[in-house]
Amino acid sequence: MSYETRGAMPLDYDVVTYRGSSLQFRGPRHDLDRPFLLCLGGTETFGRFIANPFPAQIGARLGRPVVNMGVPNAGLDVMLNDPAITQARARASAVVLQIPEAANMSNRFYTVHPRRNDRFIKATTLLRTIFPEVDFTEFHFTGHLLGHLAALSADRFALVRAELCTAWLARMRRMLTETTCPVHLLWLATRPPVSSGRPDASRPTPAGWSPAAGFVDRRMLDDAAATAASLTLTVPGPDDGGAPTKGMFHAPQELRAARALPGPLLHDRAAAVLASLLK
Repeated sequence: MSYETRGAMPLDYDVVTYRGSSLQFRGPRHDLDRPFLLCLGGTETFGRFIANPFPAQIGARLGRPVVNMGVPNAGLDVMLNDPAITQARARASAVVLQIPEAANMSNRFYTVHPRRNDRFIKATTLLRTIFPEVDFTEFHFTGHLLGHLAALSADRFALVRAELCTAWLARMRRMLTETTCPVHLLWLATRPPVSSGRPDASRPTPAGWSPAAGFVDRRMLDDAAATAASLTLTVPGPDDGGAPTKGMFHAPQELRAARALPGPLLHDRAAAVLASLLK
């Protein structure tokens, strides 16, 4: 449904569909036969809890149609394989790609749902061999799975992490190679990317997965940026104050989820930088 109630405050996502896809995207709907800019990404691009997410702001700043094809919890699998997104990438004059997590995509260790990439489907024989004590039927989401594996064995989990990073780099290179128009990368998160070789502060825990990084570190970002049109980092600054959810529409029970996502201030900041790049 496009009308969701956030406590006493309504937020209308105006969800739409495009031919060839069963996914629901944030509206308004645009004519893909006419020139447009395209924004791809996950929950942040969709603009969960945000009345005016950065794709809408870019369109307003430039006076040009901007198609928002952000999909909550999307990984590179859905961005590369969904028919509507593939068609839009081929027709767009430029693409803004919010950096996706490495966790939410199929790999040598497990497969994810083709449309809801945060849904864990099954473990491969390789993962079952490395973690023979685990009953994988207990898991439904990648965050829960990875948090459990990390808590069991740091050494064995390092093999999983290395695979996810390798697969992410390969699929990101494919995304950039197959997209013929300029691709502007966006890191929009509540924290900056970690430096290569440092422990990832957003690594999974038994309680779940932090959406801010998902294994993507600065080395991986720089590798992707080498063949992209630009890379924009949008994170909270020291003078931003202490109300990260101010201006967000959410119910009381959604406060934790809202705190994990960038608020309106960061959406405003990202839109300003990207609009200047896309002129």
